[in-house]
Amino acid sequence: MKSYRDGIKLFLRYVADNARCRITQLTLADLTFERVLSFVRHLEEVRHNHTRTRNQRLALLHTFFEYLAVRDPEMLAVAERVAAIPPKRVPPPETRFLERDEIATLFTRLPSSGRNATRDRALILFLYNTGARVQEAVDLRAGDLDLARTARARLHGKGDKWRTCPLWKETVHQLAALLGPGTHPPDRVVFTSRQGRPMTRFGVYKIVRRHTRHLEARLGRVGPHVFRHTTAVHLLESGVEVNVIRGWLGHVSLDTTNRYAEINIRAKEAALAACEPPSAASAAPPRKAVWKNDEALLAWLASL
Repeated sequence: MKSYRDGIKLFLRYVADNARCRITQLTLADLTFERVLSFVRHLEEVRHNHTRTRNQRLALLHTFFEYLAVRDPEMLAVAERVAAIPPKRVPPPETRFLERDEIATLFTRLPSSGRNATRDRALILFLYNTGARVQEAVDLRAGDLDLARTARARLHGKGDKWRTCPLWKETVHQLAALLGPGTHPPDRVVFTSRQGRPMTRFGVYKIVRRHTRHLEARLGRVGPHVFRHTTAVHLLESGVEVNVIRGWLGHVSLDTTNRYAEINIRAKEAALAACEPPSAASAAPPRKAVWKNDEALLAWLASL
């Protein structure tokens, strides 16, 4: 809501400057289609806003002018023209994920003692195990967990949809240690702050960033969603079928999941290119096959 508020303020300030009057002196007649179009260009050419920001502010103007048209029919024609301004296509953001050795190093580096050591380890392991969105982890309650023999977690995702994810033994162990012995009220929050209050999305971001600073040289800032991407890629590398991964992550469309398959294919193509024999006739192959000493490549070949 703050971004919508700030966007409207920015638009009204722009219109007032263009009309050479104060914002309090603006009338509906000042809110013209031409000024909306000029404002959108101003965002790109003067403020150098990213295309996503431009699209978000255009969307709020669509809503704003629709609101005006409902309350003043004279604004209907302007609102229709504003609604016809299309958003610009934005390439999907780069999908960043952790390699398996980086995951192993991360859990080795996590503190094993201290006030929040158990919580942080359980949280990061849960994100990696389930591929949960950060809000799904924040909303997790004790009643959503089954830590018995068929260990699993129920996640409440987008569109008010629930899905179930199996849990590894180590995840179960860490969650059980976090919750403590005995039975727990179903509505008890699993991940809490130092004060015992439900953790916020921002709190989860802080924890993840604190423990992944050593990865920033390669990946930049690592947020909770990187673990979701990591889960998808590692499941694919392990041979899990794409439709199963779609259900695991709670994707509505298979197209969303297929991008991980494309990433996995590119990784395999790079591995094949690395061991491709030289094309020049004069280039002699090495006496000993180099790939036989590459443990990572051998492991990949074994997984085919």
